[in-house]
Amino acid sequence: MKDTSISTDIRDTAGVIGNDNDGRLTLALVGNVNVGKSTIFNQLTGLVQETGNWGGKTVELKKGTLSHHGLQIDVVDLPGIYSFATYSVEEQATQEYILTQKPDVIINVVDATSLERNLFFTLQLREMGLPVVLGINYNDIARKKNIRVDTNLLQEILGVPVVDTIAIKGIGVHELVDAALEFLDEPVNNTSRLKYGIEVENRIDKLLELLNNGLSEMPSRWQAI
Repeated sequence: MKDTSISTDIRDTAGVIGNDNDGRLTLALVGNVNVGKSTIFNQLTGLVQETGNWGGKTVELKKGTLSHHGLQIDVVDLPGIYSFATYSVEEQATQEYILTQKPDVIINVVDATSLERNLFFTLQLREMGLPVVLGINYNDIARKKNIRVDTNLLQEILGVPVVDTIAIKGIGVHELVDAALEFLDEPVNNTSRLKYGIEVENRIDKLLELLNNGLSEMPSRWQAI
């Protein structure tokens, strides 16, 4: 494992572990803290990985290489993030990477036992129109708590591929990559708009009237929400 010095400047950080990959695909693992992202990352990349540390900080961006069905794929494990309305250095690093490096597919890992909280960030990714595959992790723990996640219904509602995983056992991990590759070959139609109820939608429409000025690269609806 090789350590790489990374600047404390967020923009420089995203540039060090970025998509300088000679045309290889890049998958970015994102999600809330403690959802099992790093376990999935280690299952996929083994020892073929680099770790970038900010000087004097514990924040890390990890990048590894995966050989999958003859393809060499770069996998990046980003710091935990709860929302794009971020304040912590860790979340800012993740946000900056997603927006500037534009990975080919974002694998959003969520905790099956805390699905409602985790899906808040998923909805933000979805509203931004980003290429997302959703990994539902900790299914074994969820079942012990009598929690059952209907992945088919979730996929229908969100308009993104959904894969069940138990990362610690390696279950569903490579299926996430398969889903990402299938997404690239035949993108899921996620252009349909998510609905938040009449009252919320009316407020969003009012904000859209103010935001549709073409001055921002970010989707106006995402900004309104």
